[in-house]
Amino acid sequence: MFVSWVLVTAEVWGRLRRDHSGVAMIEFALSLVFLLPIALTGIELANFAVATLRLNQLAMMVSDNVARYRGGIDEAQVDEVMTGVAFAGRGIDFGQQGRVIVSTVEANGQTGTQAGYKITWQRCFGAKNVTSSYGAEGAGATNATLATGIGPAANKVKPVNNSALIFAELRYTYRPIVGTGFLAARELTALQSFTVRDRSSQTLTNSTNIPDAKRRLCDAAHLSAT
Repeated sequence: MFVSWVLVTAEVWGRLRRDHSGVAMIEFALSLVFLLPIALTGIELANFAVATLRLNQLAMMVSDNVARYRGGIDEAQVDEVMTGVAFAGRGIDFGQQGRVIVSTVEANGQTGTQAGYKITWQRCFGAKNVTSSYGAEGAGATNATLATGIGPAANKVKPVNNSALIFAELRYTYRPIVGTGFLAARELTALQSFTVRDRSSQTLTNSTNIPDAKRRLCDAAHLSAT
């Protein structure tokens, strides 16, 4: 009886030793420990790259479209551009997670040490509660605050003579889709500027009498994702 049990056991172990049917599955399970983090990191980096690209495209779209209006510029036209941003930015939830700040910059008309540039008007869109890093509406109007233009210290831009510059500043909170273990949440910024084309007046009119509640003002009371 004992001998028979030993023989059966030896035969079973022999079969198990020769059976390779589960090797591939075991190897795959072990490789997942290394492959899964690499795959998830790749997905996160690709998503981050797409978000950065879209943010820069939005900045270009905003500044270019606002600069294109000829003759004059109206609150209704600015609202059209901001509505376009809301639509184009849906893929990265820009309305909720971002803020676009559009400024018209022109010479301040001062002389001597007070000569420079000013932000004639500024309009915003988005629910992110931030202000411009380069000045609010009216900045530089009576002094040389913007004597060398607007933008980062090492890369300031300024309008050409007898014209104006549309400066778009976009701020956006990137939130990872996989998890903060692969890429932490962070704030992204995109800047873009275009020279105004054939506009005789840089004053922002309100010919359709849009009420203040509906205008794209830049204060905390006008934070909106739509």
